[in-house]
Amino acid sequence: MTALSIYAKEKGISVTGSDIEDQFPTDEVLERAQISVATGFNAERMHAQSPDLVIYTGAHNGRENIEVVAALHMGIPVFPHGQALGMFMDGKRQISVAGSHGKTTTTAMIATILSVAQKDPSYAVGCGEIFGLGLPGHFGRGDFFVAEADEYVTDPSHDPTPRFLWQHPEILVVTNIDFDHPDVYGSLSDVQEAFIKLQAQQVGKKITIINADDVPSSILNRPESIVIPYGHVPKGIIQVSHIRFEPGKTFFTLTKRRQKKMECVLHVPGVHNVFNAGAAAAACYALGIEWEAIAKGLAQFAGTKRRFEKIGSHHGITFYDDYAHHPAEISATLAAACAWYPEARIIVVFQPHTFSRTKALLSNFARSFGKSDMVVITDIYASAREHDRLSLTGETLPKAAKKYHQHVFYAPGKKEVKDLLKQERKEGDLVIFMGAGDIFRWGREIVREL
Repeated sequence: MTALSIYAKEKGISVTGSDIEDQFPTDEVLERAQISVATGFNAERMHAQSPDLVIYTGAHNGRENIEVVAALHMGIPVFPHGQALGMFMDGKRQISVAGSHGKTTTTAMIATILSVAQKDPSYAVGCGEIFGLGLPGHFGRGDFFVAEADEYVTDPSHDPTPRFLWQHPEILVVTNIDFDHPDVYGSLSDVQEAFIKLQAQQVGKKITIINADDVPSSILNRPESIVIPYGHVPKGIIQVSHIRFEPGKTFFTLTKRRQKKMECVLHVPGVHNVFNAGAAAAACYALGIEWEAIAKGLAQFAGTKRRFEKIGSHHGITFYDDYAHHPAEISATLAAACAWYPEARIIVVFQPHTFSRTKALLSNFARSFGKSDMVVITDIYASAREHDRLSLTGETLPKAAKKYHQHVFYAPGKKEVKDLLKQERKEGDLVIFMGAGDIFRWGREIVREL
């Protein structure tokens, strides 16, 4: 929502917002963009402002939110965020970045490359900030609009349409397809079917960038679209190889059609981010961007807020914050941390996000902490759309993880986490606060208090 609001403001539209009283990773950038956000929801506010358009998310009762209901009664056009994003993208050459993991980083990489190549793209990226580029949304004068394409439903209570089906991409990037969102998808095949529907909505050149190393993505290798694979495997048109790490840098080689090689550097860690870079390079290559401009753009990209973001250090201990909330993302982030900090003892503080995801993927979560030396698991953060605990407690995941990891601790809240870290910390440690709930706030507060 923040990225779209910044885009709209840059376009010349007067923008205001409403949200609950809380701290969010986007607070700072909204303030920089001079977009005011009122605290709480109030029908009278809608009558006082009488806006031309209202956009809402599925959170905080979605279409049943008191301000949304007031707008509908007043005859004001109302749209869910996914549909509104698709509407703003209309008229541009759309680059939709889909996938179960890596959407935000890959979208931000593409936006950075296109900006460095002076294409002045429009973009909407679901993060607080794009390091090396700036705010997460932009109204560009160029032909392209690059945005995340999210497979979650438009409005859980009213509209089960996958959010990305409001987009009509010319370039469709699929980083991977995994089973997630068990509250709305029954199986991996259900998730795959949604991606097939998105590919069927392509327009223009109809180019699909797929991860050649990700088996579920192979369903998109269809004759209706020009398919450009990327990855480790030799069949990739854009092939990734020779990955190596140094403190603060990741080096790798991109080979185009097994001929032209390009040495690249990233200022973000992990093999998974090299793959994201391969996806971004493939998309920009398909758009005709020069190979050298792609390398320059990747080198300028410095990550996004809440994706392995360094938040502080003291007494030889380094602290990071990360949005990982799926087992595959946890494993990838911890592997990335090991690559950059091979000598460090890695402590992960994980806040599970949603009861439905924790229950459906419990065994995978339990196995996902293998690259860490110590695991601290908090109480489950319930989504605003969840009301059933599904017979889970805060200790369910720690008990399961202890089957596969020697050093697992249950610390239900921020105080317990802080006390445990005070007791266990050692010089040279790397501590990662991880999850999609309010753990980002805990991390920063604990670092300050320590």
